[in-house]
Amino acid sequence: MIHPYPIKLRPLSPVEGEGWLAEVPDLPGCMSDGPTPAAAVEAVQDAISCWLEAAAEDGRPVPQPRASAA
Repeated sequence: MIHPYPIKLRPLSPVEGEGWLAEVPDLPGCMSDGPTPAAAVEAVQDAISCWLEAAAEDGRPVPQPRASAA
């Protein structure tokens, strides 16, 4: 499932393991990584689903997606 939340991408340094990090600023702690930008974005879609499911189970509010990444 594609979620409407903005995603911030950044390359990981060799010390961080290389590849790409995808973060979702609207969902604190929601992030994933991958060897390419596309793989990181695909992986973070699963992380968003898990974040939203956990928030619903815990009764936490779910922020609305912003129009663009911060």
